[in-house]
Amino acid sequence: MIIFINGSINAGKTTVAKMLTTKIPQTANIEMDELRNFIDWLEIDKAIPINLENAVLIIKNFAKHDYNVVVPYPLSQDNYEYLSHELSDFSKQLYFFTLSPDIKKAQMSTEDRKISQWEHSRIQHHYDVGINNPSFGKIIDNTKQTPEETANEILSHLTTNN
Repeated sequence: MIIFINGSINAGKTTVAKMLTTKIPQTANIEMDELRNFIDWLEIDKAIPINLENAVLIIKNFAKHDYNVVVPYPLSQDNYEYLSHELSDFSKQLYFFTLSPDIKKAQMSTEDRKISQWEHSRIQHHYDVGINNPSFGKIIDNTKQTPEETANEILSHLTTNN
């Protein structure tokens, strides 16, 4: 399985992805933000296509070795189409979920994460361009869910589709 967890910054993608790796055997978590760190000096709009290319290579490598993969990352329609095309050999194994909490929750700082002004603006941008409400995959309103409940909802969709 190749599971993409879409959503804006601070929607819960990373936390839920980590939980899924503990619940689904032999699952790698590909943090695209870590790939971004290799080229953090590059403007984000130029870095995103490179991050996507690198992620595809890593995903294919894990899939070739029969490992499951979880990828938490904000996906635009173009990114989704690119990934679907590049991973078309695995189309029966591709799953897309979007975490879509209320924007006020996404922009809220917590004890674990202080939202910077840049992140606050980027979250607004993500909601303005529809990252939280795409035309693909399953959308989960996790405003009132714990990360555990969200991970379990994803698992229930995976088991009914397999």
